Amino acid sequence: MVLQSIAVEDYAAEGKALSRLDGKVIFIEGAVPGDVVDVRLSKNKKEWAEGKAVHFQSFSKDRVDPFCQHFGVCGGCKWQMLPYEKQLLYKQQEVAQNLKRIGKVDLPEMEPILGCGQTSRYRNKLEFTFSNKRYLTTEEINAGGELKQEDALGFHVPRLFDKIIDIETCHLMEEPANAIKNTIRAFAKEQGYTFYDIREHKGWLRTLIIRVVTTGEVMVNVCFGYEDARERKKLFDHLLQQVPSITTLLYTINPKKNDTIYDLEPKAYIGNGYIMEKLEDLRFKIGPKSFFQTNTRQGERLYQVTREFAELTGKETVYDLYCGTGSIGLFVSSLAKKIIGVEVIKEAIDDARENAALNNIGHAEFFAGDVIDICDDAFFAHHGKPDVIITDPPRAGMHEKLVQKILDMEAPLVVYVSCNPATQARDLNRLGEKYEVTRVRPVDMFPQTHHIENVVQLKLKK
Repeated sequence: MVLQSIAVEDYAAEGKALSRLDGKVIFIEGAVPGDVVDVRLSKNKKEWAEGKAVHFQSFSKDRVDPFCQHFGVCGGCKWQMLPYEKQLLYKQQEVAQNLKRIGKVDLPEMEPILGCGQTSRYRNKLEFTFSNKRYLTTEEINAGGELKQEDALGFHVPRLFDKIIDIETCHLMEEPANAIKNTIRAFAKEQGYTFYDIREHKGWLRTLIIRVVTTGEVMVNVCFGYEDARERKKLFDHLLQQVPSITTLLYTINPKKNDTIYDLEPKAYIGNGYIMEKLEDLRFKIGPKSFFQTNTRQGERLYQVTREFAELTGKETVYDLYCGTGSIGLFVSSLAKKIIGVEVIKEAIDDARENAALNNIGHAEFFAGDVIDICDDAFFAHHGKPDVIITDPPRAGMHEKLVQKILDMEAPLVVYVSCNPATQARDLNRLGEKYEVTRVRPVDMFPQTHHIENVVQLKLKK
């Protein structure tokens, strides 16, 4: 069903625009407030519907020309048609609406969103997929003629797991990212290497993971479906000749049916097998399986807001929950008496301990396991109860039992860092039993997308 001449009024959550038709809310993908569009509905309920803009009757005055040739097909950077100041406006608006509608707690005046100084080429990590099934655009199909199945190296088409967009230039990362990708693809086609078939689980080249960090170091990890040492050497030697700025080059043999490498062992072809990144004066070792903020410069600013909200004086014991590789805890450690980091992933805790040693931080301890199990009375007796809790959970937010654990701990101050204001709002509602929200500041980590981080300070009610 197609609705015609729908005037787009505003933005809703998750980057979807909205309109109202006879009291019914229409969520629209690919539109900007001010556009007048025809919408092909994919869902049509009694009180709401959603769909995609398929024809533009007129364009909003707020529209700008997208800078990427793959815009509209690739699933990333969906907000390129919005000026950056408008992106920030709608992100701040979404945070406010979530906290009020879902959180239902008293809020202070929100502080202005902290925008990103670099709105393109800001990521330090990208993962590209090899596929023997290049995605064909509607224009290519409608042009007629013979449609050949081609190899591709790029990103997955949204909602199509076996189709890959062949990416020529990606604007998300500094060079030499595109040079690496394009050199490998060209040489692989020239040599007749097989690109992976995700349906048949066959092929040699599977994924390409690139990290380019602010220190100038470059890490490349090529994942293969099986070992072929002779051809791998030929490929790698050609790559290093064409892109000599690579500082460490790794390979991972992955015979599994999924692309995850966390249960596999990457091996270094050249270099140390890791790169070094900096946040302020702190150094962090990043391996091929390490978690690290994918926007280094803005991650630093996010941590600065977190440190400010923690109100540390040098006397506090800080508990860093969901601590990952310890980056937030270590970042605030110079103003704390003690840092206690807890994370369920053991490998991340190993990285956290190594990063603490690397920076000569002796008053930070890290523990692998579930916070609910670790933080018992005996643990508090040995390490002290927290004066400040910093929590940075995944998109799903905090488990209900962890929320209760924080309520039981009764730390005077909590800083909640979130990549999903909706689940954060749900948790704030639960924490409202004992805490009041005293500061709120969104931080934009991912320009050209609808994603937004939000930092909230809570204080124990008196």
